[in-house]
Amino acid sequence: MEIIMPKMGESVNEGTIIKWHKKVGDSVKQDEIIFEISTDKVDTEIPSPAEGFLKEIRVKEGETVEVGTVVAIIDDGSSSGKSFESETKVEEKVIEEKPVVEQKVVEKSNSTVGLVEIEMPKMGESVMEGTIIKWYKKVGEKINKDETIFEISTDKVDTEIPSPVEGTLAEILIGEQETVSVGTIVAKISTGSGSVVSTKKESVSEKKVETIQPVSMHDNFAKAELVERERMKGEGTGFYSPLVLSIAEKENVNFDELKKISGTGLQGRVTKKDILSYIEKGGKQKATAKPVEEKKERTAAPTQSFIPSEVKTVSYGSGIERIPMDNIRQKIMDHMVASRDTSVHVMSMIEVDMNRIHNFIQEKKLEFQQNHGVKLTYMSFIAQACVKAINAYPLINSTLDGKSILQKSFVNLGIAVAIEPTGLIVPNIKGAEQLNLIGIAKAINDLAYRSRNKKLTPDDISGGTFSVTNYGVFGTVFGTPIINQPEVAILGVGAVIKKPVVISIDGSDSIAIRPVLALTLSHDHRLIDGMLGGMFIKHLKESLENFDADNL
Repeated sequence: MEIIMPKMGESVNEGTIIKWHKKVGDSVKQDEIIFEISTDKVDTEIPSPAEGFLKEIRVKEGETVEVGTVVAIIDDGSSSGKSFESETKVEEKVIEEKPVVEQKVVEKSNSTVGLVEIEMPKMGESVMEGTIIKWYKKVGEKINKDETIFEISTDKVDTEIPSPVEGTLAEILIGEQETVSVGTIVAKISTGSGSVVSTKKESVSEKKVETIQPVSMHDNFAKAELVERERMKGEGTGFYSPLVLSIAEKENVNFDELKKISGTGLQGRVTKKDILSYIEKGGKQKATAKPVEEKKERTAAPTQSFIPSEVKTVSYGSGIERIPMDNIRQKIMDHMVASRDTSVHVMSMIEVDMNRIHNFIQEKKLEFQQNHGVKLTYMSFIAQACVKAINAYPLINSTLDGKSILQKSFVNLGIAVAIEPTGLIVPNIKGAEQLNLIGIAKAINDLAYRSRNKKLTPDDISGGTFSVTNYGVFGTVFGTPIINQPEVAILGVGAVIKKPVVISIDGSDSIAIRPVLALTLSHDHRLIDGMLGGMFIKHLKESLENFDADNL
């Protein structure tokens, strides 16, 4: 069976082999990791599609090939591993030299009966890594089945991970704030049917490494680490993950500099966050601008000046604190900047007389809650009006794909939810066009509850077609929301306040006090012109002001 370089996204056309986890002649189980790749989008581990023996490796570590290129061949097991070995001696010699430091974590003892390995879960098709935010259990503590043991953060969602079994937490392999690939073993639980053993065995063959010439920057790091192992005792584990080594290679951070970085991961390991922090604070410039005389660099090496990431809050003079962003805040920041730089934002604002809806809510809110178990709020009516307006002007419900327009026939309505203390997430009501007012009210209540209790799934926050953000709950009257990419419009909902308005009764104008709502539509002028934006928001106004209580 031919194993090809997989396509990791529509715009990804090539990939680089970072590491082979198997060598020629090794047996391979179905779904077992055989190699790791890096693209311009993501680093990820590739599982085997079938069980058998690794017969041939055609692309070496460090080599970049196009998507679809055959990188290896797996035999179905009809031949012996020895025959594979004799056929491909050259490839095996290179692969034998894989960074053996990785074995400290992944090599298993023969006495692992009763141990259950806990992996970094896959939280969506496009999610390739996750960050451990918090461990709820310590080594040695008992765990019940389905009890939360740790919390993770991905670029899609933050969620709590329950234990699949009952037992005792035997080992934590990945520390808090450390980012690892999906499928990485993060902990081990003893079920009580066997003894708890450490799997951190040192089985390094110095002779093997000395006789093999490194073939890539990645391998240079691995070899240098083995040579320095004795010198580095007491200075952390000396383990560098493939992701850290990949970043170091791309940013020209040599091994000497890598060794000086203070790791904040488990047992002092250097994490992705550590090396990126080092690069941002000048490490990159120091690595790329080497002085002519190396002796001067060694004798005048400056003291490390960056701030270790384990320091949560650092004082910066009188009255100033330096507070690192959490993962959600960083994602929001990146997303907002990307939206600003992608869409041509134009805003339209309109005021809506909410008198009919206001009176209906006051009259029916207790009955509605008793019958349906949720509160009746303005947001339910506004969300329903959005669906009606989208049906009337479906171009609003589109995305741009290069020079093509992808118009959706379904409505996945995003509802922005504020999360304590400073977070924001936009889960979607899937198939909102199929729901009535009662169904929309229940869906909004469910999304809000699951958002604030970390119960969302990646599917809840992906595939949105139009979003609504309600800043009016904080008393804000008017705002200019940022479009939630890749959508082309977002509705901002202000507070409902009582205002004097001019109304016509039997042809005569008079002034009355009415509950008034300000709606703001931010739309992408690349696709949505002012005329369409104006007609859409006008349709919203008319739907809300002409609400019919007999047609829920």
